Amino acid sequence: MTPSEQIDQLIAKLDDWRGKTLASLRRSILEADVEIIEELKWMGSPVWSRDGIIAVGNAHKDKVKLTFSHGASLPDPDKLFNAGFGGKVWRAIDVFEGDTIDENALKNLVRAAIEFNQAKKKTKKAPAGSRAKAQTRKEA
Repeated sequence: MTPSEQIDQLIAKLDDWRGKTLASLRRSILEADVEIIEELKWMGSPVWSRDGIIAVGNAHKDKVKLTFSHGASLPDPDKLFNAGFGGKVWRAIDVFEGDTIDENALKNLVRAAIEFNQAKKKTKKAPAGSRAKAQTRKEA
């Protein structure tokens, strides 16, 4: 069974508003970029990635939580983040029964996360010579 099929099953088991909400968030995430990969990690949590983790989704008793792995570094002009402000890296969107999420704003946030991951990836791939030069400068 593919990870996407497993996520389908997970959503189907949530036969209340949480399943519909998680399905809607998932659809918006996948529509934001065709190269997003979804999989299940950490005891069955849906995870969406492209060049690194974008977000993790979880259904709790009273909410659906969408946690962005580098949310603190992302622009959030539409103020979607409403949880996780105490940490230095992660930010989350807690969706409660009856809440609505602006799909376009969510897609923009997902795209910003992808751009962040890609920029971080490019920084890690700096040529070996440039690292040596930087280290020499520090030692001088």
